[in-house]
Amino acid sequence: MPSIRLKQAAVATIGIAATIVMLGLGLWQMRAFENSEADAAREQLALPPLPLLENIDPDGMLTGYVYGRQVLVSGHYLPALTELVEGSDSVRAVTGFETSDGRVLPVVRGLVEGGQVVPAPSGTVELSGVFLPSEPAAEQNPPSGLGSVRLAALAQLWPEVQLLPGYLTLSPEQAAAEGIPAAPLQLPEGEGSWQNAGYALQWWAFAGFAVFMTIHFVRVLGRTGTVVHQEEQ
Repeated sequence: MPSIRLKQAAVATIGIAATIVMLGLGLWQMRAFENSEADAAREQLALPPLPLLENIDPDGMLTGYVYGRQVLVSGHYLPALTELVEGSDSVRAVTGFETSDGRVLPVVRGLVEGGQVVPAPSGTVELSGVFLPSEPAAEQNPPSGLGSVRLAALAQLWPEVQLLPGYLTLSPEQAAAEGIPAAPLQLPEGEGSWQNAGYALQWWAFAGFAVFMTIHFVRVLGRTGTVVHQEEQ
């Protein structure tokens, strides 16, 4: 029996070590995936600015991947279309911006401080900023009615206009020119390397299998030891 217990301990030790190694490899692959996503988003942001309307068809379809890109767009603000988006630690001012083709672009102009929204400039202006996809719905809607820049919610608040398929966050320079504190940029997830994510899941599956097999072999050895003990008696 002592030899059986030693074998069980050896199998358990090897199984636990193998499981820890595979869990570590999975975590390493997942970090590689997350880092590649962040790198892809930063590379997208570093590209030269695009004319926004040249990359969106009249029906709202994107002709290129412009989310997360710096863009330029001309038009004028619609001050009556202003909403507050309340986050956990800040409030963003979103104002409708009628582009040169008559469609409306929601623009995160900047942060609201002291409960007062800095008025948007009048007349025709050219905006620069980062074009972003609709944000997910907030878990809870604040008193203002908006917890995120969600296009479906804005479409209900602004039913009389045709919205573009995304929103603009002004660049810090543009926000400063409008006299409003810049809002933090919330970049979309980059494409990353899904191969890394697949490898991470694979290693975790192997770790689960290693745990199963370790328990199985320890039990088999235990049953074998019991049978031997009974035969000796």
